[in-house]
Amino acid sequence: FSAEQEAQALRKAMKGFGTDEDAIIETLTKLNASQRQQVLITYKSTIGRDLIDDLKSELSGNFERVIVGLMTPTTMYDVHELRRALKGAGTDEGCLIEILASRTNAEIRHINENYKLQYGSTLEDDIVSDTSSMFRRVLVSLATGNRDEGTFVDEALAQQDARCLYEAGEKKWGTDEVQFMSILCTRNRCHLLRVFDVYRGIANKDITESIKSEMSGDLEDALLAVVKCLRNKPAYFAERLYKSMKGLGTDDSTLIRVMVSRSEADMLYIRREFLAMYGKSLHSFIKGDCSGDYRKVLLRLCGG
Repeated sequence: FSAEQEAQALRKAMKGFGTDEDAIIETLTKLNASQRQQVLITYKSTIGRDLIDDLKSELSGNFERVIVGLMTPTTMYDVHELRRALKGAGTDEGCLIEILASRTNAEIRHINENYKLQYGSTLEDDIVSDTSSMFRRVLVSLATGNRDEGTFVDEALAQQDARCLYEAGEKKWGTDEVQFMSILCTRNRCHLLRVFDVYRGIANKDITESIKSEMSGDLEDALLAVVKCLRNKPAYFAERLYKSMKGLGTDDSTLIRVMVSRSEADMLYIRREFLAMYGKSLHSFIKGDCSGDYRKVLLRLCGG
């Protein structure tokens, strides 16, 4: 890997008349995130121009969004997406839920630090001013990045938590959402998987079915996302991708964000889950749903 060679190749692809999109796709998708950051710095030091500015002026639409996303450091990409979800036209609740439910404590802490540096306000303050009621409280809880990340399962506590969830929802008239939030957003993963098993024994139904029948709207989506990410994160992302493409029209924001943010994290597992869940490959789904350079770059990220 030579950052200088790649920087020159990118400059060549954009210099003069017309843009060589294939060369840009080829160069950027064969590099990993840290190599792309090296190219960014080298481009500025050897060519004296800003690579992202150049890319933005040469490219457009969804293709530009993917390429600029790839050139953005992982944490900053999440920061920008969260800000867009909160401060854009209307709130993109799906984006807030997806990022906050799926990132680790360390990732959330980095997001919080960078968000504050970038925008001068805290992520929590912006969530509070842009969302409401119980949904707001779940997002604030997730945004603290304070989930127990141990692996210890306290059997007595697991029994108690499962009972607590049952009594907060299925058993009573009305739902005590705070109980759901405090258990689902703070306990460690191994413990919660045990809680879900016990819960099924008590309630005769899966925790996800109870959430669906007890909650609605954004709160339901948020708690379901938390449970799905705890159980099987790649399957959660596979479902996000499927929903972004199925039916009429494409939810490009979600499609781009998942493809860019997971391309080096767990894309292989996401592809496997996608095939198992929907009987079609992610590759074929993208192929049928997108076109042009946008399709080309997504297929490269899919690695199919």
